[in-house]
Amino acid sequence: MATPDVWQSMSTPAAATAVREAPPRRRESAARQAPAEQLGELVVASQLERLSTAGRILKRSFDVLFSSLALLLLAPMLLLIAIAIRLDSQGSVLYISERIGRNGRRFSCFKFRTMIQNAERQQERMRHLNLRDGVLFKVANDPRVTHVGRILRKYSLDELPQFFNVLRGEMSVVGPRPPIASEVREYSLAHMRRLSVLPGITGLWQTQARHDPSFESYVSLDLAYIENWSLGLDFKIIAQTVGILLSGTGI
Repeated sequence: MATPDVWQSMSTPAAATAVREAPPRRRESAARQAPAEQLGELVVASQLERLSTAGRILKRSFDVLFSSLALLLLAPMLLLIAIAIRLDSQGSVLYISERIGRNGRRFSCFKFRTMIQNAERQQERMRHLNLRDGVLFKVANDPRVTHVGRILRKYSLDELPQFFNVLRGEMSVVGPRPPIASEVREYSLAHMRRLSVLPGITGLWQTQARHDPSFESYVSLDLAYIENWSLGLDFKIIAQTVGILLSGTGI
């Protein structure tokens, strides 16, 4: 499959022209060197998005219905988790991380806080413990994780507040996971294609290769999902996700 030119524009006309008119290698280099503040202005071509207008409406309707029911049914659990976090360690109940969503739009992604305060400041010195390759970062037995946080991560309960992101239209129940800006700056043009759809709470990678350290495997599964989307596939991924969560294999 030919790689589409996913960089349609940057935050200024001059930057857009420089990127589009450059030869392929220089174009990719120019894209990677874009300042962080420009990432929110990216407009990513959606040649890989197979959803028709009817398909998008169907998927969005399902997202709203599923997330509303999930939040309603899980409300008591969400309250108990919030109380446990406050009793366990200092800091806010929620961890709000700026992520890059569909077409490069920035949004605030909600999670229950699972780490001590200012944990991000300690990440660089733990880089040698990283279990992933490429731009991904994951550490087993991370000392920054709180006692309650370890339980939440084991069963992925820290992701539950993202149902609010779904209701806000920033995420979908199923889709590629939303990256942070520093990850996107390291993407190649081929990797940028995963930003052509709404990011999801769960996805094909989480159910098929959750502990695979390969970044390329991560991207290829996301692109396979985009190319082969159907509501039936979403149902299958959600069912598999429930089984995985109950097994408690999160880290």
